[in-house]
Amino acid sequence: MSGLRAGHLAMLVFSMLVAGSFALGSLAANEISPSALNAVRFWIATAIIGGVAMATTGITRDALQAPWRYAVLAVFLTTYFVLMFEGLKTAPPVSAAAVFTLTPILTAGFGWLLLRQVLTSRMALALLIGALGAIWVIFRADVAAILRFEVGQGEMIYFWGCVAHAIYTPLIRKLNRGETAVVFSFGVLLAGSLLLTVWGWNELVTTNWHGLPLIVWITIIYTAVFASAATFVLLQFAALRLPSSKVMAYTYLTPSWVIVWELALGGTPPPALVLAGLLLTITALVLLLRDE
Repeated sequence: MSGLRAGHLAMLVFSMLVAGSFALGSLAANEISPSALNAVRFWIATAIIGGVAMATTGITRDALQAPWRYAVLAVFLTTYFVLMFEGLKTAPPVSAAAVFTLTPILTAGFGWLLLRQVLTSRMALALLIGALGAIWVIFRADVAAILRFEVGQGEMIYFWGCVAHAIYTPLIRKLNRGETAVVFSFGVLLAGSLLLTVWGWNELVTTNWHGLPLIVWITIIYTAVFASAATFVLLQFAALRLPSSKVMAYTYLTPSWVIVWELALGGTPPPALVLAGLLLTITALVLLLRDE
């Protein structure tokens, strides 16, 4: 399999795994502090990726050079996850996933600023279509709400997390010095774990861990293993093989995957008018993945 195809396959799996964190996260968000939840899941993911790194390529001395790179990336990544769970306290999962689909157009902008990656006309059109589809879903297909810009508080909080994620993606390529995806992910996860522990220390020591509902532990394990350890490696892997805007193009699949997750967990499908916005996001994905 070529490097490009492997990158695309990695992001397809990425989008499916990320969607699960929206569906599960909305069920657990009001049961535990976002800082405490993410600190625990980051440490679990760090242990997993660290073990994989030691068992495969090992952590070389070169990878330990300029550790500030991992700290910088961790600031943006932890900001994204904390704001995501904070937003999910009030934002419906499909709506939050639609906010996530704004990430590609933001990433394209930061990709140009940091890497001078230039958009083609087709990519610009695709990003516009995807943004329109996202807006349609975020406002629940309510034209009057769009005109009044009545966006929910949870969606607005999560939007700023997506800005942090959009900066994070091109920074991977800019700051990577030849480290493998696993080793680089380990460095970012370790830095993020330390950062979240310091930031959320009060929440960590005051949380009644024994009294938490089962859904919280399910969410922690899922997000640590699948939505952290696995997706971080997939994202690092793809970001080193695909342009930033194409990497994040796969976020357009997330709302559709969330609906699948919601139905699997016993939820109800969104209204038909909202589905029209999802079709726009899928159209944007197809356009972005086509070669000029």
